[in-house]
Amino acid sequence: MHPLQCVLQTQRWGPLASVSWLLLRTCRACSSVPSTACPSEERQQEDGVRKDFSSRLASGPTFQHFLRRASAPQEKPDMEDPPPYLTVDELLGKQRKVYLETYGCQMNVNDTEIAWSILRKSGYLRTRNLQEADVILLVTCSIREKAEQTIWNRLHQLKALKTKRLRSRVPLRIGILGCMAERLKEEILNREKMVDILAGPDAYRDLPRLLAVADSGQQAANVLLSLDETYADVMPVQTSPSATSAFVSIMRGCDNMCSYCIVPFTRGRERSRPVASILEEVRKLSEQGLKEVTLLGQNVNSFRDSSEVQFNNAVSTNLSRGFSTNYKPKQGGLRFAHLLDQVSRVDPEMRIRFTSPHPKDFPDEVLQLIHERDNICKQIHLPAQSGSSRVLEAMRR
Repeated sequence: MHPLQCVLQTQRWGPLASVSWLLLRTCRACSSVPSTACPSEERQQEDGVRKDFSSRLASGPTFQHFLRRASAPQEKPDMEDPPPYLTVDELLGKQRKVYLETYGCQMNVNDTEIAWSILRKSGYLRTRNLQEADVILLVTCSIREKAEQTIWNRLHQLKALKTKRLRSRVPLRIGILGCMAERLKEEILNREKMVDILAGPDAYRDLPRLLAVADSGQQAANVLLSLDETYADVMPVQTSPSATSAFVSIMRGCDNMCSYCIVPFTRGRERSRPVASILEEVRKLSEQGLKEVTLLGQNVNSFRDSSEVQFNNAVSTNLSRGFSTNYKPKQGGLRFAHLLDQVSRVDPEMRIRFTSPHPKDFPDEVLQLIHERDNICKQIHLPAQSGSSRVLEAMRR
């Protein structure tokens, strides 16, 4: 019998304070002094616990089980549990119509398709008529001041549209998505009171919640950057039904930290999608009849899929001859040459392009693969560089 049980059976129950003091004293004694009460019974209990634990351990998962789980792509649920202040019904679009405008680079075009895929699953409808829209979302760019000024001018035009909105209709909601939302944050909300939601490039999954909060009359924002968000499980919806080509995002963010570029600050650190999810998207596009895909990334040939444990070895990246990086060498993972090889095998009749590569990450294997495969277009898109070593150093290129 446990010492605490022995004491409780031999003591009379007094006032609450006395009982509390007795319990405290007994617990302290048990934790500091080895028990001598009922030793044979205690040993039998301990032996039983050990045997039970050993049997459960032997029949449980092995180390290989955890390796397989870690290497398998982690799928996120289509609809996560709603926050405690919202119901599932409040997160639904209820057939409201969304109008999407895209500004900037090809990555923003792909982001528009991702955002629309998420909203469509939540019950929103797509419209190309600005006048009948219930939600207007601008996917924005911050690469230059002129790009941002274009958005400010567009917001002034939309302000008049929102003011004239009939009270008999659903209130018009306006949202800023993408790089400008990430860079300016509170300035957009404070300067343009008519903006209802802000969503950074890593917050598109949160759009249904942001719109639900905006319906209560409040401004809503999510501009948190992620270290692992790649939207690998979100199948983008093509914005043009008659399109014969598509962009496939294989990575997000950038680690190069060029002195003139804002991408690492608006799109975050570099992370790559699992190869399996990219191949699945290319396969579906092929089945839809598309004839060309462009693999897309801020620095596309620095792709590194580290989701499969067996390829996370300690081999460092070999840069192209004569180049260096601003960051430490990265270890292991499936590289861009492997991805390009696998993508080109999905459909030999589908043309494959990629943009934009960086000269420092352009291995000879990629050039050899372009030469060997007929469906990989004989084209290399590289950013123009200055011929001055001094200027390149100032650019951190």
